[in-house]
Amino acid sequence: MKWLVALLIVVLLALQYRLWVGEGSIANVVSLQKEIDKQRFENERLRDRNRLLAEEVKALKNGHSAIEARARSEMGMIKEGETFYMIVEEEK
Repeated sequence: MKWLVALLIVVLLALQYRLWVGEGSIANVVSLQKEIDKQRFENERLRDRNRLLAEEVKALKNGHSAIEARARSEMGMIKEGETFYMIVEEEK
């Protein structure tokens, strides 16, 4: 009888260890849930970024005004007959 009680206590302790510390424990589940939430946020951010890039590609394929605006902003291009002014601020 004493062996049975001792065995049941050992089994109970083993199950409690697994519940609180081992793989699949409450702490492990909470940690994994936090990682899932972070990944969902990152996925949403990347989905928004991809949507904006797709819209930009569509605009570049369909119109010359988008190409012109991009060339002006990124390459500093100007139209023929325009005058370019560069304002240089003094360094302090």
